[in-house]
Amino acid sequence: MQDTDTPPRSVHYAWVIVGTGTLCILAGLGFGRFALGMLLPSMASSLGLTYAQLGYISTGNFVGYLAAVLACGPLAARMGARALISGALLLVGVSMLLLGRATSFAPLLALYVITGFGSGATNVPMMALIARWFGGRARGRAAGFAAIGSGFGIIASGQLIPWIGRLQGGEGWRTSWAVLGACVLGVAILAGLLLRNSPGAKGLAPHGAVQAAGVVPPATPAAPLRAPGRRPIVLLAIAYALFGYTYAIYVTFIVTSLVRERGFSEATAGDFWSRVGLMSLLSGPVFGALSDRIGRRAGLMLVFALQMVAYLLAAGNLPEVYLHLSIALFGVSAWSVPTIMIATVADHVGPERALGTFGVVTFVFALGQIAGPSVAGMLAQRTGSFSSSFAMAAALCAVAIAVSAQLRRPAGSGAG
Repeated sequence: MQDTDTPPRSVHYAWVIVGTGTLCILAGLGFGRFALGMLLPSMASSLGLTYAQLGYISTGNFVGYLAAVLACGPLAARMGARALISGALLLVGVSMLLLGRATSFAPLLALYVITGFGSGATNVPMMALIARWFGGRARGRAAGFAAIGSGFGIIASGQLIPWIGRLQGGEGWRTSWAVLGACVLGVAILAGLLLRNSPGAKGLAPHGAVQAAGVVPPATPAAPLRAPGRRPIVLLAIAYALFGYTYAIYVTFIVTSLVRERGFSEATAGDFWSRVGLMSLLSGPVFGALSDRIGRRAGLMLVFALQMVAYLLAAGNLPEVYLHLSIALFGVSAWSVPTIMIATVADHVGPERALGTFGVVTFVFALGQIAGPSVAGMLAQRTGSFSSSFAMAAALCAVAIAVSAQLRRPAGSGAG
């Protein structure tokens, strides 16, 4: 009798992990994090929030994310990635339901810290789990497909939130939080049903691994990083922190700047935001696969160059066509940095150590996320515009290009 839990031999279960991972990233980041940009204008109007307070709310989310990064390693070792991810999504969903009932700045901030913790405890182990399920030559492409979940979340929030706002007026943001939170809870249940902690749990080898047919290699602990091996990890951490600082500014404030400074309606700004999500569906798979071919260093440099131009176009008081170009350039490159980053980390330390090392790199990334929105919000409060904040993001992308140029191909890696 055939085991009904085993998919057809032509489809490796690793792709079920990727598909489930896409939904997990959609729920944990796409809804738990990136829907905020669409909700901030109506939340600010309803509760009388300032630009600085908007920045602090976003920063609070990243503080929670940072705490999750610190906790992910021990939690995953004790619970396993499957239980950790599904539990984290439950936390995200419940906190979002409660966000819709908040009446002032303080509870919004506290609850969004909790949402951030759940988002981080979803994203970090999910990406590391994918690295465990795939061999080196397929790792970037697989991580890229999972990362596009954020894009689907942006598309959905860009259309759903204005529609709810038209139905319910200024307090529609409360219903939006409730609807999105309920969706996250559904994904949490699905993750618990479908995820597996390792290929060995299904009697499989990692997809794309080079080995004898039918042989599942035993898991062996990786040797500690030697002193020369720390340099690429430091460079990756710096580049990832710069990405965190700069992208967090853009995703937090681009819709607010369109509504409050450019005079766009919420629906029009939502169309812009959905366009970011639509374009970003290409970013993970395209740049992940591209980095498998041209090398991680070249891939990162290209991505940061595209994002630098996107931020410069948003900073300038330019005709609307340049805003469309900014949206397109950011969208097409949006999730490629996390995609390339997890693949590069696994290239250097091996899939078994990917979670711990990616956690260290993501810790520094989270510091950048924390700083970016708060500094940008205070700068906008002082200048009355987000133009200087976007210009600052562009300048730091140039620094990230220089840092990425220092990376070297790891010995024995399939991608450089």
